[in-house]
Amino acid sequence: MPIEAINTHGTCVAFKGQAVLLRGEPGAGKSDLALRLIETPYKSWQLVSDDRVLLQRRGSQLWAMPPPAIAGKLEVRGIGIVDVAFVENVPLVLIAQLVKAEQVPRLPAEPLPKECLAGVFLPVFKLDPFASSAPLKLRLALERWAR
Repeated sequence: MPIEAINTHGTCVAFKGQAVLLRGEPGAGKSDLALRLIETPYKSWQLVSDDRVLLQRRGSQLWAMPPPAIAGKLEVRGIGIVDVAFVENVPLVLIAQLVKAEQVPRLPAEPLPKECLAGVFLPVFKLDPFASSAPLKLRLALERWAR
């Protein structure tokens, strides 16, 4: 019998086989940051899903995948919905809460706060998605805090 997946709001991207859930209010910059990540010259980031993400617990880990109806779709504000390459079934290891620049702490708490999703605790950090350094900061966060 298949394990049921939970459908959650957010955009999910993957780097070297590890997924990050980008969360924030509507208009917070989730899709915009995902677009900048997946369209870098090195193509090192990949889209998992935009706007909604299916999370499935397998053992002690969460796996991220796109809902079938929106797989490979990315909303580009001012352009519309575009087709992009995507990956599925990537372990989710980190949550990036997208906030305004003034809400990002200069030095985050160590250890990071954790949030429980489907019984799995994941570290959560705050990120200003519109900062020019946001893609680099997201990669550094994965290297530092991914479990």
